[in-house]
Amino acid sequence: MNGSLWMSLAILALLSWGAVGVFQKMAVDRIGVQTALVWVAVGFMLLQPLVLPTISVLNYSSRSLICALLNGICNGLGILCLLAAMRHGGKASIVESLAALYPMFVVLLAPVLLHERLSAFHLVGVGCAVLAGVLLSAESPVSS
Repeated sequence: MNGSLWMSLAILALLSWGAVGVFQKMAVDRIGVQTALVWVAVGFMLLQPLVLPTISVLNYSSRSLICALLNGICNGLGILCLLAAMRHGGKASIVESLAALYPMFVVLLAPVLLHERLSAFHLVGVGCAVLAGVLLSAESPVSS
């Protein structure tokens, strides 16, 4: 894939997910976790015309469809837990920062499951990202 295209898409994902953290907190504070999750699903459905496949969605191997289904289940469970954490008193800035450490699982699993290689340079970047996540998610003590 073109280097500038994937970088532009990654930046768009970063901006979208940055905005979603604020909207998630606003939603759960107003309408609760379950109702917010329904509206998240409605939001996904509104995007369907942009992503409709040109061939039948069933014209794939069982393994591919299971991977896609597991992706949906994991995404749904993740967002449900994220919304619930915010609803039960978590600050959006802290909950989102902590949840944003999920790529560490990708980094650990990608070499084994996807046969990807990471350089030492990339691993240093991962370490910095973990440190940033820890520092961003730490609550400051309340001063009296």
